[in-house]
Amino acid sequence: MGNILFFSGVTLTIGLKSTMQFFMKRQNFKGTISFGAGFFFVVIGWPIFGMILEAYGFIVLFSGFWPTLAVFMQKIPILGWILQQPFFRSFFDRYRGKRVPV
Repeated sequence: MGNILFFSGVTLTIGLKSTMQFFMKRQNFKGTISFGAGFFFVVIGWPIFGMILEAYGFIVLFSGFWPTLAVFMQKIPILGWILQQPFFRSFFDRYRGKRVPV
């Protein structure tokens, strides 16, 4: 159920054409195949292995969005203050320059 809601949410957010283009990009094939295989394993009754594959696919697919998410989280009032501390700031600054255009 969560996978169906995930795909429908992505499709409603960016549109059907953009969703298909995103998942069919050559550099996203590894993540798309991992996510799809994980979904298949969950459906046939291997939920632990399937969820691990899905998590890997999700991380590979959306790794280009992490720097943008980090900047957004630093602007949230209380969470932003915590993330501005030296340890977190050095961690985010290390990955901020690696944005991948979508």
